[in-house]
Amino acid sequence: MRVLITGITGFSGSHLAEYLVALDGGVEVFGTYRIRSRMDNIAHLQGHIHLVECELKDSHSVNALIDQVRPDYLFHLAAQSFVPTSWNAPRDTLINNILAEINLFEAIRLHALTPRIQIAGSSEEYGLVHPEETPINESRPLRPLSPYGVSKVTQDLLGYQYYQSYGLDIVRTRTFNHEGPRRGDAFVLSNFAKQIAAIENGRQPPVLAVGNLDAQRDFTDVRDVVKAYKLALDLGAPGEVYNIGSGSVWRIGDALDQLLRLSPVQIKVEPDPGRLRPSDVPLLHCDASKFMAKTGWRPEIPFSQTLADLLHYWRSMQAGR
Repeated sequence: MRVLITGITGFSGSHLAEYLVALDGGVEVFGTYRIRSRMDNIAHLQGHIHLVECELKDSHSVNALIDQVRPDYLFHLAAQSFVPTSWNAPRDTLINNILAEINLFEAIRLHALTPRIQIAGSSEEYGLVHPEETPINESRPLRPLSPYGVSKVTQDLLGYQYYQSYGLDIVRTRTFNHEGPRRGDAFVLSNFAKQIAAIENGRQPPVLAVGNLDAQRDFTDVRDVVKAYKLALDLGAPGEVYNIGSGSVWRIGDALDQLLRLSPVQIKVEPDPGRLRPSDVPLLHCDASKFMAKTGWRPEIPFSQTLADLLHYWRSMQAGR
């Protein structure tokens, strides 16, 4: 089986590649990268994966990629995925996330290929969720509250449209928050863990800057999430959409308290107005029962282990590994 992962050097992409490489069964893993990609995330996989330089916003580059790889499975994970950046660069976020997907779909049509395709959506598509609408199932209204959320809704619906219009074998997933080692420091819990590690190492005063601690999120370990992605293409129905999440909600402030308890250092927490968003989603609570019933997937790694592994990752980074 030839598998293509767009964004293989990213957080989820690198974990998915790691999982697929470890499988028995002759999976050949290809992945896209750009010059500015985080190659250190996949350094341990060199010799086990094939990398293809590709600018996904360029149709000619994508046509060449698809013709070269001719994948059986395509996991489309590449995106501008940081919500605050989408506020600062809404145009770039929309162009990047939407155009890359259209180029992939059109290249597959051009070469008359029939891969199974996973579109990695986000819980940010749901956006404004009223208390009576939780936990959130796939039939809930999509009310995105950020340019990033709008871009993911567009990707999601383009996947549905290309399935209906052209018969592309597309499975859409809406993944709720996921964490673990190699998470970028722009994301909230990873940023907290990085700050704690820097404080422990004497590189930062014992003061941890925070934004909104009252938002509530459904967290799943990334290593469980990538198993779900594989199952989505193994067992998911074409054209369908599936939520992926743990079903357990954590207040951001409570997750921070858990991280702080893992450190021997006394750390003061201070609000930073610069970390607040123009609008924030107050609650995202996943109902993944549809996906679980279809695939048998269940998250296995407890949140406490995810946090411990995340902090260990940043400690190793601070120590230069």
